[in-house]
Amino acid sequence: MKKIGLLGCGAIGTQIALAIDTGKIPAILTHVYDASKDSSIELVSKLNTKPEIVENSHLLSSHPVNIVVEAASQDAVKDIALSVLQNKRDLMIMSVGALLDESIYDILSDACKDFNKTIYLPSGAIAGLDGIKSIKNELESLSITTTKHPRSLKGAKFFENSDINLDAILSPTTIFEGTAKEAVSLFPANINVAALLSLSGIGSEKTGVKIVADPNTDKNTHHIEAAGKFGKMTFTIENFPDTTNPKTSRLAILSAIETLRKYCSNEIQIGT
Repeated sequence: MKKIGLLGCGAIGTQIALAIDTGKIPAILTHVYDASKDSSIELVSKLNTKPEIVENSHLLSSHPVNIVVEAASQDAVKDIALSVLQNKRDLMIMSVGALLDESIYDILSDACKDFNKTIYLPSGAIAGLDGIKSIKNELESLSITTTKHPRSLKGAKFFENSDINLDAILSPTTIFEGTAKEAVSLFPANINVAALLSLSGIGSEKTGVKIVADPNTDKNTHHIEAAGKFGKMTFTIENFPDTTNPKTSRLAILSAIETLRKYCSNEIQIGT
């Protein structure tokens, strides 16, 4: 069975760990780390098979794991991704926005080739990435409109220099329009879907992003439009937020679990 190291013991990391512990993912969780040791301890207490808590994130890949799963932050990706590959471990990244820094993307892409390792990026809270990837060379336009309840947007870097009062919004209100690169920088915990979409298609500076705050919704909705020589694609995904973290869609967690299950399984693979 594959051995897994987990970086990040919050909402996503906890659900991944529980999926491993219950056998949904055919693997063994051997090591975990979180910047908050209390979070690590709390996670381990929920598991029947107890992984070791390591003292810093770089120690995860120094142990004989097959893959390190990042479920922490963009900063965590920037800090440990290269060392994971250098230690000849595969890596699954949830905080995909970190890869919109072209220098980081290029370094990690080269490292995958140099060390013969793979980085996995789950589809997260959106669908249709297999279609976008297949027609990316014929894409002429690509955009995503994300609608969330204002509470799930609180704390984003965007509001440090904005006069928008989320508590005062009474109807659907567009609070941001720009590129995926700008959106991921200003909403690092909210809009990883835009990063994934841009990486699958025409790049972060050509992918349009609109963020709408709607106090009347109980879902995270993503509407994607793609057009080009191939024709046109549209997708609308309505996700319920995870009960433990409204910033995260339930689908993002299920996508991470399925990506890891697929990595750990020997079976017929469906889709591209």
